[in-house]
Amino acid sequence: MGDSGNGAAPEIEISIRSLTKSFGAQTVWEDVTFDLPKGKISVILGPSGTGKSVFLKHLVGLLKPDRGEIWIGDKDVPSLSDKEMYEVRRLFGVLFQDGALFGSMNVFDNVAFPLREHTRKRESEIKDIVAEKLDMVGLKGAEEKLPGEVSGGMKKRAGLARALVLDPQIILFDEPDSGLDPVRTAFLCELIRDLNGQLAASMVVVTHDIASARRVSDYIGMLCRRKLVQFGTAKEMFESDIPEVKQFLAGDTKGPIGMAEEKDEEDAVPSTVGLTAEETAEAERAAGAPEEDQESPFEDWAEGKRAEGKRKGG
Repeated sequence: MGDSGNGAAPEIEISIRSLTKSFGAQTVWEDVTFDLPKGKISVILGPSGTGKSVFLKHLVGLLKPDRGEIWIGDKDVPSLSDKEMYEVRRLFGVLFQDGALFGSMNVFDNVAFPLREHTRKRESEIKDIVAEKLDMVGLKGAEEKLPGEVSGGMKKRAGLARALVLDPQIILFDEPDSGLDPVRTAFLCELIRDLNGQLAASMVVVTHDIASARRVSDYIGMLCRRKLVQFGTAKEMFESDIPEVKQFLAGDTKGPIGMAEEKDEEDAVPSTVGLTAEETAEAERAAGAPEEDQESPFEDWAEGKRAEGKRKGG
């Protein structure tokens, strides 16, 4: 598990102050205040429907709060102009729930996409960077495969490699365990921990899965009933006496939260950093991961937007 809380307090990466958001008559959360530490893995937990993914969208300026502040350095995200927001977003890498890959592009081109769009690097440089990032996520050798030819877990690894190519300062994970079986979830969590040890980036992981939180967290914040119930080190949270936190992290059906019981998965899994895609898949199968349907198409709005732009541009 993560930070024991015995050392000095880490530097602050993002400071959230009195954040409040409503959609019509529905209040998502109100007066949320806490600091996300620099260089650590912070997990945002809570039952489904508590606004965890909405919180991530506020961090990158895709949504604006009704009131409150989000400070990254000396910039308050909700008050930034479009030009200023564009610069702040360059600090972020994001792993979306389904990987959000372009279905018509192979893995290499998907990972290279941000470099081609946002830098003037030569193709030789791009090739080296993509190879490095694919190696980091255990996808070496999968460059020519299309998203429809790889498993859901591999799609997420490719999406993670793409999130890493611009060397972001902050990496956001939106439900990284969504749609994965427990074994592949454990492998992905181990990869996140490995990367946090290698990179200087701060990581924010949104999930409702207690096993994932236990595996990756240095710090945990819990959202429930329109408020931040508690934010602290993983040790503090798993030892908390606050009824909602205690119930949720224990996966208990009895308590103030109505929820289905969830079990922790504590089985150790090996690191997959530096493995080929075939070796990663074999390691997952050896640990008991079920076979996946590799032909799971999904609608990719970003690809549609890109195709639309090409048509308009002639």
